[in-house]
Amino acid sequence: MAVQADIDMAAAPGTAAPPSRAGWHPALHPAWLVVACSAWIGTVCNLALWRALARTDDLGGGQGVLLGLALAVMITSALAGLLGLLAWRSTLKPALTLLLLAAAFGAYFMLSYGVVIDATMITNVLQTDPRETRDLLNGRLVTHVLLLAVLPAALVWRWPVRRLRWGRQLAHNTLLLLASLAVLVLVLLASFQPLSSTMRNHKQLRYLINPLNSLYALGQVAAAPLQRGSTPLQALGTDARLGPSYTAQRKPPLLVLVLGETGRAGNFGINGYARPTTPELAREQIATLSNAWSCGTSTAASVPCMFSGLTRTEYIHDNHNAENLLDVIQRAGLAVLWLDNQAGCKGVCERVPHASTLSLQDPQLCGEGECLDEIMLRGLDERIAALPAERRAKGVVIVMHQMGSHGPAYFKRSPPAYKRFMPECASNALQDCSREQVVNAYDNTIAYTDHFLAATIAWLKASQDRAETAMLYVADHGESLGENNLYLHGLPYALAPDVQKHVPWIAWFSPGFEQRRQLSAACLQSQRDQRVSHDNYVHSVLGLLDIQTSVRKPALDLYSRCMAGG
Repeated sequence: MAVQADIDMAAAPGTAAPPSRAGWHPALHPAWLVVACSAWIGTVCNLALWRALARTDDLGGGQGVLLGLALAVMITSALAGLLGLLAWRSTLKPALTLLLLAAAFGAYFMLSYGVVIDATMITNVLQTDPRETRDLLNGRLVTHVLLLAVLPAALVWRWPVRRLRWGRQLAHNTLLLLASLAVLVLVLLASFQPLSSTMRNHKQLRYLINPLNSLYALGQVAAAPLQRGSTPLQALGTDARLGPSYTAQRKPPLLVLVLGETGRAGNFGINGYARPTTPELAREQIATLSNAWSCGTSTAASVPCMFSGLTRTEYIHDNHNAENLLDVIQRAGLAVLWLDNQAGCKGVCERVPHASTLSLQDPQLCGEGECLDEIMLRGLDERIAALPAERRAKGVVIVMHQMGSHGPAYFKRSPPAYKRFMPECASNALQDCSREQVVNAYDNTIAYTDHFLAATIAWLKASQDRAETAMLYVADHGESLGENNLYLHGLPYALAPDVQKHVPWIAWFSPGFEQRRQLSAACLQSQRDQRVSHDNYVHSVLGLLDIQTSVRKPALDLYSRCMAGG
């Protein structure tokens, strides 16, 4: 065999060896395989782009078809040029396989859920844990990947490719790159006017160009640490100190910050929703802000932003290499504990005590690799007792990061007792369910969140003999439930519908806490419809805790207006 191979290579230097599977297919030049795969990806794997283009009102008839053809050629040319850099014997087929898989997964999620792919979405993917991955697996996904990637990849690996000597291969790769760039530029110039107008008026289209959108976003994510450089972590609130309310206090404050997951403000009954999704909260003396807006449309974007102390505008232009609210609270001398029933705190809890409840074993609350949110209340007194006594004596802040309404497997997020709206979608392939079933499944998660928040309030009431207690619940972002064929969340902020940005903001204060901070309940109720956002979060929490620091901006403190002398 080895001798025969040597003879084959020697027989015609720089030319093809005979096919390794005689009688099947002749060996292809690597460039043809690159072009074939690029064309497959640029056309078939971009069905989401073609669907969006067809729905664009100002591109009817032949103009839309011509623009679609131009885009297909440009995408194919761009991919061919990129792959031309990898068209070597040892890298060609692995590179084609990876690109096919990336395109197949991208096509599935864009087609099925209406999402687009940008740097935030890639960050979400990279931070996805095994449990979240399981929630996304279904027959539709397998079928898409099989048809769009596995079968073409099998053909790629089966088809013999000509082996060229190093110098000849370099020349051919260079020619492929130059030819691809030439075609790309020519088609771009020929269609520039309608293309630029369309991309300017319909910005979401640029995020659907598959898989160039993923490659570009991945590059942005990879470059982010380099953009931050070697700047050390910036301290925040070095001047933080406890205010007058701590002087000779009888009982320390105990504030629970519930970080909600995927909460739509419009689906909370206490905010005017027609369905009774929040009956337990309705029986409590809560103060809800029905016009609250998130910093981002995903957990990875919103959570670091809302704890940063920066406005959304400041945050998106900041290098994020700074401490956050929890550092300031801890620096002021209070005890802090982060409990996570989600896939992590996105770096916010790195410098404070933290624990995960996601994989605890509890026969009533846990199963299938995750736990219901009430697990965070189990053993909470013991967790607090383990915090430093000196800090506990001054006050305690607990952050509870919910599983909440995390999709697409909404049906997993509510126990049977809270499945009030039926029939619900019992699948993670939301497009297989009617919209009514999807909404029912989601509303059941809100019903359980209502119970969890009420249970948290009950625990706080039971703790009033030793602390002045309060709870603040704010969700990280909203969710699309099939409106305009959009599901889940994570669209670029400028393109995202309001339901992905409009979040619930609910506060409960014990009488002792209200007296401590001289809060007016009537004033709190009067703010119900005032527009607020995550911009207000840090400053309002610092105000509630009476932590004096230059970090706190009084104008952004929602509750200072309702304090005596505020």
